[in-house]
Amino acid sequence: MKEQLHELLNQQQYRAVTTIDRPLLIIAGAGSGKTRMITYRIAYLLHQGVSPSSILALTFTNRAAREMSERVSQLTEGPAAGLTVSTFHSFGLQLIQAHGPLLGYRGSITVFDTQDKLAMIQEVLRQTPGLRGGVTAGEAASYISQKKTSLGNSAEESHPALPRIFTEYQDHLKAFQAVDFDDLLLLPITLFTSRPEVLSSYQKRFQYILVDEFQDTSNIQYRLLRMLADYHRNLCVVGDDDQSIYSWRGADYSNITSFEKDFPEVQEIKLEQNYRSTGNILEAANHLIANNRLRKQKSLWTGEVQGLPLHFRVFEHETEEAESITAKIRELALKNSWNYDDFGILVRANSLMGTLEHELMAAAIPYTVSGGMSFFARKEVKDVIAYLRITANPHNDVDLLRILNTPRRGLGKSTAEELRSTADSGGSSLYSAAEMLAFGEPSPLPSRGKHALQELIELIRWAREEVKTGKPISEMLSRLLDRIAYRQFLMQEHAKNPRIGEWKYGNVERFREFLSRWEEDHEEGELSLADYLNRISLTGKQEPDTRGGKVSLMTIHASKGLEFPCVFLPAVEDGIIPHEKSIAENPQAVEEERRLFYVALTRAKEALYLSRCSSRKFMQSRRDASPSPFLQEIPESFFTETAPSSSPTREEVLRTFADLRSKLKSRQ
Repeated sequence: MKEQLHELLNQQQYRAVTTIDRPLLIIAGAGSGKTRMITYRIAYLLHQGVSPSSILALTFTNRAAREMSERVSQLTEGPAAGLTVSTFHSFGLQLIQAHGPLLGYRGSITVFDTQDKLAMIQEVLRQTPGLRGGVTAGEAASYISQKKTSLGNSAEESHPALPRIFTEYQDHLKAFQAVDFDDLLLLPITLFTSRPEVLSSYQKRFQYILVDEFQDTSNIQYRLLRMLADYHRNLCVVGDDDQSIYSWRGADYSNITSFEKDFPEVQEIKLEQNYRSTGNILEAANHLIANNRLRKQKSLWTGEVQGLPLHFRVFEHETEEAESITAKIRELALKNSWNYDDFGILVRANSLMGTLEHELMAAAIPYTVSGGMSFFARKEVKDVIAYLRITANPHNDVDLLRILNTPRRGLGKSTAEELRSTADSGGSSLYSAAEMLAFGEPSPLPSRGKHALQELIELIRWAREEVKTGKPISEMLSRLLDRIAYRQFLMQEHAKNPRIGEWKYGNVERFREFLSRWEEDHEEGELSLADYLNRISLTGKQEPDTRGGKVSLMTIHASKGLEFPCVFLPAVEDGIIPHEKSIAENPQAVEEERRLFYVALTRAKEALYLSRCSSRKFMQSRRDASPSPFLQEIPESFFTETAPSSSPTREEVLRTFADLRSKLKSRQ
């Protein structure tokens, strides 16, 4: 097998695969083929006669674990029974289920997700007198998580009731035979600490332990690894300190340093040959990341062509930027015969997605959102859309129920039940039932509820008449929002943090601006309100067209591990990347922002388009924008100014249609 590996792997990959009887630290640069190396390492161990049950491979996502298992199965020509390839949390759950009685659990165990956890905390606050004052469920959840993952260090107590809330919450979990995500890591350590014989059995079983994305491990995850690997000490960790971007969720890239101290016999291997990006993209990324002080020295190189320079352009505002990106995607798709899923648009913050989504939707380019919530899926935006849908079609039961008590108007559960009962008995829509209950005599509703329902019906009728006048719908929407005092509603909902209320209303204003621009782009009578709403409904749900797939619109954090032939990085501006919060914190936070930008650059295989704006809208105001200081860390020689998108030539169109015909024939 070694002869085959020599042919399939480069020299450093070969060393990483065949060095098996000692602790191993593999620094795997971006695009260096680490997943390939890990799967070959597992296959090599199996070929050397190591029992599958003696191997434990841990990673961070179910997708990565599944891909690793599938690749090993392909290399070994069949699944290796007994091999454990898992996420940290799934492995922790296996341990808890296997030894539940030792931890005080009987029978099956339920795992509470974040929403379940918040609901449980709210129940604790409701049931326990004296606990609610001054503490929100979110604050309590943060304290509970910090206390569980601090490994003996004290958690910050911002309120004297928090320790008691923690105790009550834990009692409730036990009563429900439940654990939360933090327990999936904490309880195995508790088990191993209290039951040395159980720890010993796992230490002896797992002779070889492999960990992918080691730079993303938290302190508690590293503690668990240390305990498991302390017997055989064949712990192989694979990571890249230059791609450590998750400190906000507990990741600590200094675990690499801790690993070297705890396993002094460790051997280090660097994978520096990049198989993904062109030379220009890679060298630009190297120049950037070299400015970080807290890193292991390395320099990625590639045998690929030097490729195109990095494209850069300055726009007046975010709308012009988004329009240019969508136009460039169409142009490149035609010229290069690329599918839509060959394009990635990466943003630093979820708040930057709205304008990009709108322009993709307007250009009828299918897209998918990852790493954040679609702009059109935000609660405040969905509320406004629901009012418009009811205006277009009042017999839409789903949307009527959504706006029934939003903002609050005293029409709660009992009113909804009465509406449903009346509609069912008469075979009508909820709106028709509402008209009967609001204006009919006698009415089963109390006078206050009847009056509130009358006001809602009158509001819907008014909005429908306004649309019929032919006046801009966006102006009608502004008046409707004033009539229902929607801004005041959001501010009341977020009284403890008014900035959130303002930010949410800013999203509402942005949606109204999108609607206004749509109206300006279409002549009166050309398209109806229903057409616009239907287009929103299809956002993210489009079937792939003949171009193939969907453009990926995502946060940079969500893009880690992915690659695209063409990447767009909009909003490369100071205060966005690096984020203004990191600038105010400390140099280490800025270094993480630089690592994040490095990750963004190295997602691109062939083409990379960066842009910024002269001004950008923030909440409900517009402010000047300046270039990100990270741009100055890349030599100007790597950049070229992006030319405006041009209409395709006749030859390009003919070539594209020929390409599409061949693709269609291949599918038949």
